[in-house]
Amino acid sequence: MKPYQRILGFAKPHQKYLWGSMFFNILYSLLQIFSIGTLLPILSIMFGTSDEIDTTKAPIWNGRLADYFAYVKDWAYYTIQVNIDEHGGIKVLAILCCMTAFAFLLRNIFRYIGSYLLVNYRVGITRDLRTAMYDKFLKLPVSFFTEQRKGDMMSRISNDIGGVESGIMGSLVDIVNSPFMIISSLTALFLLSPKLTLFSLIVFPIMGWIISWVGKSLKRQAKNAQEELGNLFSLVDETLKSSKVIKIFNADKILKNRFNKTTSQWQHHAISMSRRRELASPMSEFLGSVTMLLITWYAGTEIINGTNRDPATFLAFIAVFFQILDPAKRLSNAVSNIQGGMASLERVSEVLDYDLKVDEIPNPTPISELNDKIEFKNIGFYYEKSNLILKNFSIDLPKGKTVALVGQSGSGKTTIANLLARFYDVSEGEILIDGHNIKNLKLTDYRKLLGMVTQESVLFNDSVYNNILMGNPDATEEQVIESAKIANAHEFISQLPEGYHTNIGDDGNKLSGGQKQRVSIARAVLKNPPIMILDEATSALDTESERYVQDALEKMMQNRTSLVIAHRLSTIQKADHIVVMEKGDIVEQGSHQELMDRDGTYRKLVELQNFD
Repeated sequence: MKPYQRILGFAKPHQKYLWGSMFFNILYSLLQIFSIGTLLPILSIMFGTSDEIDTTKAPIWNGRLADYFAYVKDWAYYTIQVNIDEHGGIKVLAILCCMTAFAFLLRNIFRYIGSYLLVNYRVGITRDLRTAMYDKFLKLPVSFFTEQRKGDMMSRISNDIGGVESGIMGSLVDIVNSPFMIISSLTALFLLSPKLTLFSLIVFPIMGWIISWVGKSLKRQAKNAQEELGNLFSLVDETLKSSKVIKIFNADKILKNRFNKTTSQWQHHAISMSRRRELASPMSEFLGSVTMLLITWYAGTEIINGTNRDPATFLAFIAVFFQILDPAKRLSNAVSNIQGGMASLERVSEVLDYDLKVDEIPNPTPISELNDKIEFKNIGFYYEKSNLILKNFSIDLPKGKTVALVGQSGSGKTTIANLLARFYDVSEGEILIDGHNIKNLKLTDYRKLLGMVTQESVLFNDSVYNNILMGNPDATEEQVIESAKIANAHEFISQLPEGYHTNIGDDGNKLSGGQKQRVSIARAVLKNPPIMILDEATSALDTESERYVQDALEKMMQNRTSLVIAHRLSTIQKADHIVVMEKGDIVEQGSHQELMDRDGTYRKLVELQNFD
């Protein structure tokens, strides 16, 4: 989707604010013409330059649209002259000044209301854009996050959307206001002096060319600056998560140099971007000032030569021309800012338009339970065809049974778990649940059947209770506690400062590795899924913690269909079926005793771990 189309799509629900703002800005522009219309008689009275008005008969409009404004002007001067004759010039001058002041008051009230409505428009679109990007994060496949840096994604949802708000949405006020103000001012200028107005328009083509040139170069520099900012966020994210490694290897100098290099590159692009952005305003102001001086010279020669004897009109013309300079300058700045914001919007669009790869078919099949078995039929998986990760992998996982996958690192065990969870889709073959290809199943229904405990516990910066409750948000407190008991976690949770309502910190870092794993198991127990995936759930634990966790896992797997990936072979003796993998192939399979009697690869792996 093109960036402009995307913004229009997000803007549609908030159009009422835009139309309301445009309405008040039209009123603001009309009052600008009216205020100039009241200012001209004031100057004429002050300088005494107006000709004597015939008050014996009121002006009459001849019905021609082209003569309407001339009629309005004649009628206004006629009314003023009548009041001067009746009440005196000083009183009429005071009334005109009050009317002009009131017109300026209304003008600015309408301007504020117009800007106020645009704020709602801008912030509403920004909120929806940020929400859409976060929703996309939740839908993106796991493969996306292995390819992309988290820091760069943080930069896109914060700085890039902030750039869209400040660059594009923040400039909407000027984009909407300035054209109305420029048009109304030009109308007033034409009414005052068509000849001087045409003379003044020579500056606008030059100004447009400068704005276009600045805008194009600004967009390029803004995109480079945002990319470097994404690199910077990624580096900060790595630093915060690797503080122990950095300190133990004295790697602070390496990272500091890398950070300095990134910030220097960002500084270069940011300075280039700012230079071009700041160039638009002074150039437009300079051209406007030169034009005003040319007008002054042109009108001044006519007044000095006697061809124009109405200095009041000239002063009013200058006053209106001064008013057109500010909106013209703000419009040029807005165009430049929007070009910078477009670079940010393109980076946001890259995420919003990313192909999900793992997606539902148009009418997926609903599923609520596992009745028979899971089948892996001739599974193949690769990122590139030249580098196969799995090939011709076929096993059955009957309901209520436990199948364990073992083998050296890189043999494809975790890939099998990821394919079953449908984090990725198979490249070849199919995975069947009760005869249904999982690609044809409703994804949310299918994942309700699955529970997962991984080697690295994933916990959130929240209370223990809320982390467990994520398994089933509708569960009662009693069910949460019962799940913790099954996971051998209730005892240590009860000893925490605030029990189940203790905050466990970022990534659960206030807990030990074994405690974190047991909370993860409790969350899976609370979900109570019929299919459980255990991906080396005990490999990172010490012996005592492993005993607690393994006991919890055995309780959890009772009467449950389980796929277990094991590094420590002592944990899978009781598995119904063990599959030994090597470089994406199955080299052996059978029960623990059958494989030991075969004296093959499995027995060698067991002996390497000094287990008999």
